[in-house]
Amino acid sequence: MAANCSSLTPSPMALSGGSATSSATPRLLSLSPTTSARPSSLSFHFLSSSSSVAASLKCLKLSHQKRTKLHSSSGDFGAVVTTKCFASNPDQLKSAREDIKELLKTTYCHPIMVRLGWHDAGTYNKNIEEWPQRGGANGSLRFDVEQKHAANAGLVNALKLLQPIKDKYATITYADLFQLASATAIEEAGGPKIPMKYGRVDVSSPDQCPEEGRLPDAGPPSPASHLRDVFYRMGLNDKEIVALSGAHTLGRSRPERSGWGKPETKYTKEGPGAPGGQSWTEKWLKFDNSYFKDIKERRDEDLLVLPTDAALFDDPSFKVFAEKYAEDEKAFFDDYAEAHAKLSNLGAKFDPTEGFSINDEPAAAVPEKFVAAKYSSGKD
Repeated sequence: MAANCSSLTPSPMALSGGSATSSATPRLLSLSPTTSARPSSLSFHFLSSSSSVAASLKCLKLSHQKRTKLHSSSGDFGAVVTTKCFASNPDQLKSAREDIKELLKTTYCHPIMVRLGWHDAGTYNKNIEEWPQRGGANGSLRFDVEQKHAANAGLVNALKLLQPIKDKYATITYADLFQLASATAIEEAGGPKIPMKYGRVDVSSPDQCPEEGRLPDAGPPSPASHLRDVFYRMGLNDKEIVALSGAHTLGRSRPERSGWGKPETKYTKEGPGAPGGQSWTEKWLKFDNSYFKDIKERRDEDLLVLPTDAALFDDPSFKVFAEKYAEDEKAFFDDYAEAHAKLSNLGAKFDPTEGFSINDEPAAAVPEKFVAAKYSSGKD
């Protein structure tokens, strides 16, 4: 299986985090982070340790090599020509997963890691065949230009947390790292095991980032129609829309970033992590089906209900699934795991084409070929 071989020719990289937009149009996928640090600049360096070199030598044996030029743009990546074997080293992904687990224990950053993975993948447009123009899980969110999109306010904090792990494991792609962090955060918060696969190829320059406006709003005039417009464009259906919405059981909305929620509530004023914001659920670092119960009952004014949340019980088709998940946590977990895995593959180009699992058991069978008209492809 291929792995990123960049550590054979180490070169410094820099990503300008910039200031995240705070007065932006609110977005459905805005699970708030538990840390509020905003770096002005993050310096990235590939490690040239013996373990990285060994992994790179393994890459040379297992994969073809490609010559790639990384373009410089507004302080994102310096221009450098380097030999690369696209996709990620499975052993390093496994090690990175353990480091992510430790990070979650000490920073309580589960919500922002889920949000990071979603926002990298959620730009996918099934009507566009070409990669990377179609958007999706391709690591483009590491670039400053996309971080400044209104929907991504604060996500520079997630990148700051993950960058030391990326530095340590140079032969994994950002696209895989973002999705690995997202799935691991769900699992470590008590959620279902996600049948993930890896091998996503990264875009190489900021000019490959999608245009702004592909992620959903939280308060559109017609919430149910808006959700369908956005998620149908990704190739997702009503059941998947409702199941994925259930991830709002994690996290908080911060009004200074999204324009929604209270500055603090009795559930958030003492953290954990940076205090403040308004959560959808009382135990906002535990993944369960309480989101659906709380939205249905609306029993507590300290719990957030966005227009797009209310739509899940107002719209007849959405309501069927929302009612089911409020009553049956196992059904929610099963459907969520499937929908999350599908979302994580949207628009991705895999190397190897079929992807690979890093679990002992094989990855879940794919019922259909991953083509761009659906949600991903192994083709350029």
